[in-house]
Amino acid sequence: MAKEKSVKDIEDLPGIGPTTAEKLRSAGIDSLDKIATMSPHELSEVSGINVESAKKAISASREATTIEYETGSAVSEKRRVLGKITTGSKDLDELIGGGVETNAITEVYGKFASGKSQIGFQLAVNAQLPKGKGGLDGSVLFIDTEGTFRPERIESMATAAGLDPDAVLGNIMVVRATTTEKQVLTVERADSLILEKNIKLIIVDSITSLFRSEFIGRGALGERQQKLNSHIHKLQLLADKFGVAVYITNQVMDNPGILFGDPTTPIGGNVLAHAATTRLYIRKSKEDKRIVRLVDSPNMPDGECIIKITSNGVKD
Repeated sequence: MAKEKSVKDIEDLPGIGPTTAEKLRSAGIDSLDKIATMSPHELSEVSGINVESAKKAISASREATTIEYETGSAVSEKRRVLGKITTGSKDLDELIGGGVETNAITEVYGKFASGKSQIGFQLAVNAQLPKGKGGLDGSVLFIDTEGTFRPERIESMATAAGLDPDAVLGNIMVVRATTTEKQVLTVERADSLILEKNIKLIIVDSITSLFRSEFIGRGALGERQQKLNSHIHKLQLLADKFGVAVYITNQVMDNPGILFGDPTTPIGGNVLAHAATTRLYIRKSKEDKRIVRLVDSPNMPDGECIIKITSNGVKD
């Protein structure tokens, strides 16, 4: 009797060959875990296989996937060794618990020219500092979706931090994404680049801009949110797998339903609200001052601080 082959990947599942596996991957179903949680009809619809074959594939996925448990103290131990990148402002670092954390997504939203990109530039410089000085001694992947990347800003911030500006720029891999496809693909294919270039920080400036311009109208909202959800999920997977920090900026819109207080609402709805580990709202104040409010954090209380964005970078 032929011995059943062990299931390690989608192709190994009964009734699913390389072509069907490719079809599933292009639909965002790229792991046994995802298949294990699907219904037979759902899998049948996406893959084109019949419902009976789908049942067998789901059953084999469930047998092949394991859930690993760890104690709360083991989680606590892991959290103690997480890396943090200084923002350049002690007050802002304190507000978010010591800096921008690895294995997590930090989102900053605010109006145009509020300073979101400037904080990103500062983090791109500071990530290259030694670990004892508020950095992670690593390189940066900068996904620029709005044409905001400015090498001259990086140079002046690097000089102010006592670093060689050319070396700092050489350690930032910039991808100019002009479509959501390119933005998504850059993240999907980042695994080898992270290892090859010792990337410790991924910046997406901004996460929603292209999604907002490509998916227009209420009819496209469902598809937009689904695509955005999958994109954010992949960023979190990279953060967990490689211990990198992820910094994303987000645009805002005015919500006419809010009659009192600030009517500014971040784009992306619940998909982004739930995905970001730490969420900050930044707004302009007098001259070069900015007010930063901590909107959401799993371990820090809500609060505000004032920072300055100067020619030398982000300061108290």
